[in-house]
Amino acid sequence: MPKSRVSKKKLFREFSFQKDRYISNNYLKNIHSARKDFCDQNNILWSQMEFMLWAYDLEFFTIDYAASEYGMNRTNMANRIIYPLGQQELTYKHFDRLTPSKTLEDHLFRDETKYNYRVRYALTQKARLMVQRFYQTL
Repeated sequence: MPKSRVSKKKLFREFSFQKDRYISNNYLKNIHSARKDFCDQNNILWSQMEFMLWAYDLEFFTIDYAASEYGMNRTNMANRIIYPLGQQELTYKHFDRLTPSKTLEDHLFRDETKYNYRVRYALTQKARLMVQRFYQTL
């Protein structure tokens, strides 16, 4: 076993911090208390907040894409996360199923018709501000 470089004075301490030259900033240190307080204040579940953190950098997404990237079943993703966030006005339909296109090129070269088109969802401004506030609390 290698010899420890920790001084004998620290032998009976409960903890000891690393030196600043090894670790600069550790913003996630308080994530447990920050997420608990934040979710209680905003009346959302942590799984919903995690999803909003994941979707923050996306302009829009489909349920299929979100489920495959997030590692969830499509039905569970829709019923447990996206639809409840929609009821709380944190997601909205960015492109609805029956949204007609306005140009002739879209009609000619589109692969998806109105019968197989998947709805594109996006985070609302309220949700984006909520994510920014969560980052600030960390």
